[in-house]
Amino acid sequence: MTRKSEVDQITGPIAAHGEGPVWFAGWPGLRWVDMLAGDVLELDPETAAVTRRRVGAVAAALRPRPDGRAVLALERGFAFADASLAEIRPLGELWSDPGIRMNDGGCDPDGRFYCGSMAYDGRPGAGSLHRVDTEGSVTTVLTGVTISNGLAWSPDGTIAYYVDTPTRRIDAFDYQNGELTARRRVVRIPEEAGAPDGLTVDADGRLWVALWGGAAVHCYGLDGKLEERVPLPVTRVTACAFGGPGLDELYVTTSRQEIEEGSQPEAGALFRYRPGVRGLAVLTFG
Repeated sequence: MTRKSEVDQITGPIAAHGEGPVWFAGWPGLRWVDMLAGDVLELDPETAAVTRRRVGAVAAALRPRPDGRAVLALERGFAFADASLAEIRPLGELWSDPGIRMNDGGCDPDGRFYCGSMAYDGRPGAGSLHRVDTEGSVTTVLTGVTISNGLAWSPDGTIAYYVDTPTRRIDAFDYQNGELTARRRVVRIPEEAGAPDGLTVDADGRLWVALWGGAAVHCYGLDGKLEERVPLPVTRVTACAFGGPGLDELYVTTSRQEIEEGSQPEAGALFRYRPGVRGLAVLTFG
């Protein structure tokens, strides 16, 4: 369960609440969000310079289209964007309650984009999981969610893995043509390890999950057992995704939320870990 290499800090503590890293070969570099600032951040792979683009009051999540354009989840709905993220076309608000916002999501193997919501105050059961298709029509997939977080698919596309953070679980669904069925628990995160947040799946089907309050990323095998713990120098670890030309680098986002000023100077930075395994190419919208 020991890490194979050191974790590298790639940026300074530039995000108040970094989330949702995405690597796509058709984009200039890795993109992730500074969620509550409403910004998408982009890392230049050659210079490590970061570009910040404002897309709305909240930038919850984004995924690429095959041609480089993007689909976004904003505060209370979805949006389509051009490749540069300069032109944002919101699809309309899905609810009017200002106390609820989008939080995290991903695309399914058939090209639909999902994002789940949560209440700003974290009240139980206030969130849902929503799905948008390429024409802009939206379906609510799950209700009664508290903090909708990581969503990713198995290498063969038949299983979806999902996190509702306060449950302290990673759940699995059978997946077919947009339908999520047969929900069951595959991993239980001990309280002392932190709470599960964003997750990704490697090419062997193992689960990598960021641990909010746990100062680590955990890797779980197909049997649900912990195989590796990757420690980080900050407690608020939010999400992880494989990237780089070989998809063999794990990028990890972090947050400064609820951290005393000066106590964790690296909080809000982007980190990179080389785990010795490859990830899966990001599933695209459409």
